[in-house]
Amino acid sequence: MPDRTPRSHPPLVLIANGQEWHTRSLESILGPHGYAVLRAYTGKQALERAHGAQPDVIIVDADLPDMDGLEVCRALRDNPRISASTPILVTSASHPNRQQRLDALRAGAWDYLTRPLDGEELQLRLDAYVRAKFEADRAREEGLLDELTGLYNIRGLARRARELGSQAFRNSAPFACVVFAPHVEVEEMESAEAEAAASAAAERLAKALRDSGRVSDAIGRLGPSEFAVIAQGTDAEGAVKLAERLARTIEGTGEGSTKFRMRAGYDAVSNYHEAPIEPADMLVRATIAMRTSQAESDGGWIRPFEPRFSN
Repeated sequence: MPDRTPRSHPPLVLIANGQEWHTRSLESILGPHGYAVLRAYTGKQALERAHGAQPDVIIVDADLPDMDGLEVCRALRDNPRISASTPILVTSASHPNRQQRLDALRAGAWDYLTRPLDGEELQLRLDAYVRAKFEADRAREEGLLDELTGLYNIRGLARRARELGSQAFRNSAPFACVVFAPHVEVEEMESAEAEAAASAAAERLAKALRDSGRVSDAIGRLGPSEFAVIAQGTDAEGAVKLAERLARTIEGTGEGSTKFRMRAGYDAVSNYHEAPIEPADMLVRATIAMRTSQAESDGGWIRPFEPRFSN
């Protein structure tokens, strides 16, 4: 079972595949590991059953008899009864190319798997995904999530940061906090338009964080347009790479004359056991670094925290 806390029912997996033998094959893998399976053989049936049963995981074949698998993904993500934390996996008989993987991620899928599936690998993947969903559900119930984005709020981020910090301390692992904010470049824009553009940029960044964030990271919203990632196993170099990847996602996009640019700051240690700074303090440091990058336009769009000592 993927969750250690008592639950009234096993994790429910909805499998949408037009071939019954594929569904039975997956069921034979998942059943012995504590999963319950609900079957659907068409896209329409998958949408109806997902709406009613609200499964913990959804596995959708890329080529259903009546709908494209990615079309099903988009419809599921648009359904308010399906939690944003519900993992959706796409399967296909052919190995996907890069564009197909990107299209699947944009449609709301968490993963794209090639059949035949390795039973042990699938089970381990699902265990990790379901743990993340149960954790997000618990956080939502306890008021630890931001309602607008589905990411952790400040309270939830602080709690998760302490948990990740404890793991990094025990494992002598790298540990990093990265804070992001989108900067909106406007040309002759009224204040109301500028505010709407800033809100759109924040929404785009939140979506990029949800889509590209690792299950092992804590991702949260610090303010209207400030977001943070707390990453165990990530050093300073990894923090920069993370920021660069997100920057490529949103930079240069927008409507009309509006352009989005990323600003970021980070604080990172290579061995958290040797430098056990409180995660909350690392968040503050990363926020200071990010705001410094905003204030100093010639200082670079991403900055590390640099303590200043007075005499």
